[in-house]
Amino acid sequence: MLFKYKGFDNTGNSVKGTVTATTQEEAGQKLRTRNIYYESLAPTKEFSLEAFSKRQMPGELLASFSKELSSYLNSGMTILTAIKLLENQHEGEKRYVSFLNSIKTMIDEGKSLFHALNTQKVYAMPEFYIQSLNIAGQSGKMVEVLTNMGAFFSAQNKVKKQVKGAMVYPTIIFTVAIAMTSFLIAFVVPKITEIFEDTDQSLPPITQFVLGISDFLTAYYIHLIVAVVSGVLLFKLAYKHLSRFHQVIDGLLLRVPVLGTLIQNHELGRFSYILSLMLSSGVAYAQAVKLSTASFSNYQLITRFERASVKVLEGNKLSNALQLSKGFKLKRNFMQSLALGEESSEVAHILDNISQLYAEENEDKLKLLLGLLEPFMMLFIGVVVGVIVSAMLLPIFTMTQGLN
Repeated sequence: MLFKYKGFDNTGNSVKGTVTATTQEEAGQKLRTRNIYYESLAPTKEFSLEAFSKRQMPGELLASFSKELSSYLNSGMTILTAIKLLENQHEGEKRYVSFLNSIKTMIDEGKSLFHALNTQKVYAMPEFYIQSLNIAGQSGKMVEVLTNMGAFFSAQNKVKKQVKGAMVYPTIIFTVAIAMTSFLIAFVVPKITEIFEDTDQSLPPITQFVLGISDFLTAYYIHLIVAVVSGVLLFKLAYKHLSRFHQVIDGLLLRVPVLGTLIQNHELGRFSYILSLMLSSGVAYAQAVKLSTASFSNYQLITRFERASVKVLEGNKLSNALQLSKGFKLKRNFMQSLALGEESSEVAHILDNISQLYAEENEDKLKLLLGLLEPFMMLFIGVVVGVIVSAMLLPIFTMTQGLN
């Protein structure tokens, strides 16, 4: 794996570049042997056949894998026996069986579960998940960590299903609105236009506007479809593979009113839960902070917490490191709770409460937003149809008055 770093050499000069390593810890060790003190160190987004063939492991499957494996290990089975049993139970799921077979082969060769998961080519897995199992294997708490991870991914999957379910009705309304508008503009408007052309009468501005849109869409609809699809694909590729572009977009999203708060609640809540989980599993604080930082998906938060985690490794408090770091303002109650937890040595308990608080807050806000979305969609349909109908009826009224 290729890691990108930025920092200083032993002469104090600013340096940046890449280093190849299996894990982030190994990459950091290699940099230290070169007398490079890094400020940030993160995996690079590379274009490769392997990257395209590797699909992110679904949260539901990850939860199932964690729960089943922890159950078998808790009953006294070896990891190899447990993986073989999982492989037999999921014979019909080709990709999952291929994943299980690849890690079974490596474990049979004497490799650790961490090494097997980190080097398999079938699924891309969250970095914090793999690193957590690495620590669990070293501390002898594999069952406990797998159980907690299973519960975490089950909760995350439940939230995703709730949001998707709530979005079904607004999506249907929006689709119907687009289809209705397209039908009116593509088929109804051109027919009425022929009547206006025969009369040679001047048309109201709103009618000319609608006719202009109709002519444009009729002539260039294929180009528009290609442009939209290409734009979406290019945006996704750039967001996935260009770190700078990803970072700029993530920064903008955090500053959007309401949406930025929802994103920060979700990201900080997940970080808090993972950090709480790691500390409860017996992982050292500095190591737990570094592992939990990998749970972020927003680049702005990743960069900020990575810099802070380096300070924690040097013996500083995370709350102080975050307070002194540059960037957008983190939520006040998160910073205060973290500082209180570090002062009272109750970080795990307090952050677990914070993660629940943010989950409930986001749930309430999403319900409110989705509740407002439905009437907004209906209003949108009414306005669009009203404009089209008005544009078609005004000239007809004018013609009628002229005849009278």
